[in-house]
Amino acid sequence: MNSSSSRTCHTPIATGERNFTRWGFKHMLTRGGVDIIQPDVSHCGGILEARKIAAMAEAFDVAVALHCPLGPIALAACLQVDFCTPNAFIQEQSAGIHYNDGYDLLNYIRNPEVFTYRDGMCDLLTRPGLGIDVNEEYVREMAKTGHDWHNPVWRDSDGVIAEW
Repeated sequence: MNSSSSRTCHTPIATGERNFTRWGFKHMLTRGGVDIIQPDVSHCGGILEARKIAAMAEAFDVAVALHCPLGPIALAACLQVDFCTPNAFIQEQSAGIHYNDGYDLLNYIRNPEVFTYRDGMCDLLTRPGLGIDVNEEYVREMAKTGHDWHNPVWRDSDGVIAEW
């Protein structure tokens, strides 16, 4: 745990899911006060960039919990980073979460068994590429209806925007 935050707070501080560059994470790490960073592979520049951010965090004794509220392709990319990151702490995933109501994200791949968890862990993805087989027919079918998801706006009890 990063000593600068543990001196003032016993609860580990995690942040960074809306930080998109390694320079933003560098600023965060050099200032201290964070124990776990949460880069998003889909937003920070991909697998290599996420790995660079994770390596920088490792030098500061900061853990990594990759942000992944998206589907199986993003999850497979995150897991590839996790598998080679010594300071990977935990992996977020969105299968079965409230905002996916009405469809299963794992329908987008032909081999959903690769995301079977045992004792809280996922096995290495050993197939070529990201280790998944995209169900292209299902992707085409879903593309016909389009994607109409909007990021919800959460407000505090007084109406002030808490997150968007």
